[in-house]
Amino acid sequence: MSTILLRALAPTSLSVLMMAALALPALAEERINKNSENVAIRGYDTVAYFTEGRAVEGKPEFEYVWQDARWRFVKAGHRDMFARDPERYAPRFGGFCNGGLSLGYMIQANPENWSIIDGRLYMNHSRRGRDRLRANPAPIIAAAEGTWTVFEHGFAEGTRGQLGGELPLTADAGSKQQASKSSF
Repeated sequence: MSTILLRALAPTSLSVLMMAALALPALAEERINKNSENVAIRGYDTVAYFTEGRAVEGKPEFEYVWQDARWRFVKAGHRDMFARDPERYAPRFGGFCNGGLSLGYMIQANPENWSIIDGRLYMNHSRRGRDRLRANPAPIIAAAEGTWTVFEHGFAEGTRGQLGGELPLTADAGSKQQASKSSF
């Protein structure tokens, strides 16, 4: 996927509104961490993190569509639990790397690098980022929440809001730019 670089100016600025209108279609597909077939979090069972305490790949026969993404589960019971309360089981930040978000980047997370903190599932791109999150979660989550709020505002309102600087949105975790900016 490509990298989109936005420069946020004043929230009432015509430039921001024009850039937001151009960027919104690309961002809309990035609300949930999914592949080209719309399978969320690489097909891992998001309920299994809570019930089995481990990352487990789901099966296509136990699928549920939520937020325009196909969520897979290892068994019907997990699918049904998710269907009853998706907000409880879905990873925070749409399954994107919370460490990257804490730095202003929207990047792919590896479902094998996960943590449950205060009842919420978080994913990281790397083990190192996961370990950083586990060691000191509050500032990383708070910073990621700030970035995600800007993204959510853009999703809901069609605007980017004021961030006060450059905001690279990267879906390709393998890019040189990404690798140099974050070890999350």
